[in-house]
Amino acid sequence: MPTVELLFSAQPEHVRTARLVAAAVARRAGVDEAVLDEVRLAVGEACSRAVGLHRSNGVEAPVRVRLIEEEKKFAIEVTDEVPSSASGSAPDAAGDDAGDEGEMGLAVISGLVDDVDVTETATGGVIRMSWPVVTP
Repeated sequence: MPTVELLFSAQPEHVRTARLVAAAVARRAGVDEAVLDEVRLAVGEACSRAVGLHRSNGVEAPVRVRLIEEEKKFAIEVTDEVPSSASGSAPDAAGDDAGDEGEMGLAVISGLVDDVDVTETATGGVIRMSWPVVTP
């Protein structure tokens, strides 16, 4: 099944492009029009979180977004390349505003998307979200 993959440098201005592409591919995949705003918002939050993690940890690798059309659902995976030890939730002595924003982003995503899975590994994190598609 077709997959669109975006790679972009960890710059906030690229998040808007990821949102627009995600909404266009979701529409083409058959996601209900009423849900497209949720798709845009969730992708924006996930990408903003990845950009923040990359920037606050000095990671030069691009943020990866995969848009996957499956048989009865449309999935989006947003991948950062910040090791889980670097993106841990323990604030440092100066405070951890990037971590707080990341946790807030995850809370927003959880409120928007019924099917969401967050995985953190030694090499980075993946937020996988999916929505049902409307069959004609």
